[in-house]
Amino acid sequence: MSDAGIRFYFDPVCPFAWMTSKWVRMVAAQRDYTVDWRFISLRMINSGIDYDSHFPPGYEEGHTSGLRLLRVAARARAEHGPAAVGPFYEAVGSEIFDSPGAASLTAAARGSRDFVEPLLARAGLPADLADALDDTRRDDEIRAEGDEALSLTGRDVGTPIIQFGPPEGTAFFGPVISRLPAPEDAVRLWDYVTGLAGFPGFAELKRSLRERPQLRSFGVALGTAGTEEDWHAGSRKTAS
Repeated sequence: MSDAGIRFYFDPVCPFAWMTSKWVRMVAAQRDYTVDWRFISLRMINSGIDYDSHFPPGYEEGHTSGLRLLRVAARARAEHGPAAVGPFYEAVGSEIFDSPGAASLTAAARGSRDFVEPLLARAGLPADLADALDDTRRDDEIRAEGDEALSLTGRDVGTPIIQFGPPEGTAFFGPVISRLPAPEDAVRLWDYVTGLAGFPGFAELKRSLRERPQLRSFGVALGTAGTEEDWHAGSRKTAS
């Protein structure tokens, strides 16, 4: 997809990647650019980390379910082209984070065939793509794409990663947002972000304090602000 306006590297179980992807879709509907949806696995980039000491309980299983879903996305792209990835990610993300049952959805459930098959149908894709959940032959492709993303930003980042004006343009981790902006604010935020991306030598703005994202999976309703937590190194701690 050499004519893409951006490359968006995502793990389907990352809530902040999902929030940012919704913002990106809002802007794409108002601006003339395309999105090349690409893969980065949180389970793979954290493969050398002791999950018990670095993350809250359940993160390893959660990240593993994301890898399983990426295998399905990789097979969908291989058999149905890059245009299949965006609808599949939208169906999966909507179910994981925004559905009525999102708050009670377990990592084991979202990495299962029973979970994936209806979402493939929603994305207009055949159910047998779910065979890829356990297909480790897809892992080299997913790992290579994640390495590609990290080669653009450095390794001390998370998801999402966005590259502006690929293949030569600047890439950043984020932006990390906890609330979905209104349509008019979405474009304004986009202009600010692309302005920074186009400034030679700009590298980082960062704070680890974040509101819990405005998603049903976190119990945060629209129009309200989530509890502020410190997400340093992926470990959430309520700010004092």
